[in-house]
Amino acid sequence: MVFFMSKAGDTRLMILQKAFDLVYKHGFQATSIDDIIATTQVTKGAFFYHFKNKEEMGLAMINELMYPGMIKVLVEPLLAAQDPAKEVYLMMHNVLLKQPMFNVKYGCPAVNLIEEMAPLNQQFNQALGKLFNEWQNAISQVIKQGKISGTIKDSVDEKQVAYFVMAGYSGIRNMGKMLGTACYKTYLAELKKYLNQL
Repeated sequence: MVFFMSKAGDTRLMILQKAFDLVYKHGFQATSIDDIIATTQVTKGAFFYHFKNKEEMGLAMINELMYPGMIKVLVEPLLAAQDPAKEVYLMMHNVLLKQPMFNVKYGCPAVNLIEEMAPLNQQFNQALGKLFNEWQNAISQVIKQGKISGTIKDSVDEKQVAYFVMAGYSGIRNMGKMLGTACYKTYLAELKKYLNQL
């Protein structure tokens, strides 16, 4: 059975996609409703039909666009992992070097929003926290499975590994804004050494 989105649903999705592009390049606070309207060519009334304010639109952008897209590249590759060190490395390699939705010049959209909005808006904090908690849990779980199967040392703390990997990702995405993808490759080489020692 094929389901078709309504015209209103199409318009809402288009607003979110165009808003995402603007926010990714310029930041949430620097992007105005007028900027979004000019890019989408919808009326102000159409914008406010779908979203009562910019904050509601931003939360929808996180929950409906960013969350599913990032879960697909950060979490799903780890769910059936048999070789934890290899799978965590491949997940990171793919998200840094093979994802067309991420532009090295602009960093990571989720990390950018965490830096910009998490300290200022509790709802943004919670929405972004949900994404990163699921990612942390996926990494922790795969390392835990490795301990059970004997491919990871018993002494390894899976939560610490998850934090270390995630912190490295956040940092290297920000460094990439200045240094380009060359720094990703250096980071990945060191990440591989780290994971292989677990």
